[in-house]
This record gives sequence, C-alpha cells and structure tokens, in this order.
Amino acid sequence: MTIAGGEVDVEGAAGDWEREPDPSDSLRTFGAVVQALREHAGLSRVDFGTRVRFSKHTVESVELGRRMPDEDFVERAEEALGNTGALRKAARHLTRGEPGLAAWFRRWARLERVAVSLCTYECRLVPGLLQSEGYARAVFDNSIPLLTDEQVEAQLTARLDRQKMLRQRPTVPFSFIVEEAVFRRRLGGAEVQRGMLDLVLELSAPRNVTLQVVPLGAEFHACLDGPVRLLETPEGRRLGYSEGQQNGRLIASAQEVSLLHQRYDTLRSQALNPKESRGLLERLRGEL
Repeated sequence: MTIAGGEVDVEGAAGDWEREPDPSDSLRTFGAVVQALREHAGLSRVDFGTRVRFSKHTVESVELGRRMPDEDFVERAEEALGNTGALRKAARHLTRGEPGLAAWFRRWARLERVAVSLCTYECRLVPGLLQSEGYARAVFDNSIPLLTDEQVEAQLTARLDRQKMLRQRPTVPFSFIVEEAVFRRRLGGAEVQRGMLDLVLELSAPRNVTLQVVPLGAEFHACLDGPVRLLETPEGRRLGYSEGQQNGRLIASAQEVSLLHQRYDTLRSQALNPKESRGLLERLRGEL
C-alpha cells in the first residue's frame, strides 16, 4: 500500500511491523543503493563490513535504512565499492525522518492517513488529534530535555497537520475514550484549558466522531494497562499501537490486536455515553 510521503508495507511480518524506529525514505533509498553496489561487487555483508571496518550488523542496519551512516562509513564504502561518488552525493540528502514526529510514531502516522476507522484511548493527555494549538504548545513546552524554539514549532506544525484529517475525512469513524482527569488538568493554565475544551467540543460534534469520557468515579476499567490506539486499513487489516516513555510499538499480531479490541469495546460500555460525556465537558468549561 502506497501512502503520500512514503510506503507502508501492510503485508510485512509482525516482527517487521514492530521494529522501531521507522526509517525515512532517504535512509531507505541510500541503504538500497549500498546493498545493490555491495551485491554487484560480489561481497557478503561480513566481507563488506571487514573492508569498511564496521560490523555486519551495522552494515545491515544501514542497508535497511534503520541507521544514519556516519562520514567514515560513507567514505570507506565509496572506496570499497568503486569510488563512483554516488554514495557521497546521496549522503548529502539523508534525513532521519519526518520533522516533528517521533521516530517510533512515524509509521502509525502514515497509517492514520488512510485508515478506514480509528480508535484512541488516552489516560495521560488529550489525544493529539483533539489538541488545541495552545494545549499542544504547553505539552511541548513541558518536554524534558527542553526543546528548542525550532523543534517546538516543527512538532506543533506536525500535530496540527495530523489534526486536519478529522475535518477532511467526514465519512471515517473516529472514536475517542479519554479519562476525565485529563480534561480537568490545567496544563498551560486556565485559558489554555478553556481553548482546549472549546476545540474538543467542536471537533467531537460531527456524526463520524465519537467521544466518551471515563468518569473519575468509574468502578470498572478495562484498559488499566495504558493508552492504546487501533485502526483498520483499507484492506481490512486491524492494527494496534501502544506508546510509553520514549518508545512506541506498532502491533500487528492478530491475537494481540483482538485482545486490545476486546478491552477497548469493554471500556466503551464502562465510560459515559457520548451525550453524557459532552455534558460533562460543557460543565467543566462553564466552571472556568
């Protein structure tokens, strides 16, 4: 399946799906060129690694686009593969990935763009697709280590760009289940919270968007293991994604995804219904 900005192989093995971080297109292309030249020279990865003084595993990572080659690798590879200048020129255009998106999230972000349904449970923050600009900026301002102004702007741009799909895809069902405590937290201050609640109420109003809140007093909870995202591809494949501190995991195992769907569906019955959830958010907005 080809997606604007890159390709996502939805038929890959589960191990390939769960390997992170996702390579950028330039890294994949550079790696493919290295591999083609190496094979044309009749060298195995071990033999080539010996010539460039890097391990077989490093050679493999570069060829698969999972590692940014340093200057020594490029120069030694050029010498070992004929000094054509092709690798030196290609190396000038290498990038680590899509700006503003964490490496472990890029593949999921690409899948979101073409998914025929999306489900999100969050207990930490307002889901990215529902965040106001002020709220998103407060999130990035709280990053540790601190981000530069340029990094903040890149991440903000990427987040707001992702959010456009809610308005541009009115026939795709979006489901969100969010903890009440998330909406009560005054991240960025009361003014930011007001803006966030206003936008959440606006974005969750269309018929294709469902928002449910898990109340503070809920006695039962099916997703205590943490946040989860679920989607279905145009080909009917169901996938999951979970995220933690500085990492993310794309889940392709049918058995695991089925379990996550069971948990999500159960939590739907435990959360407030959409009308009740909307009423709660309106009350929170009125208290500010």
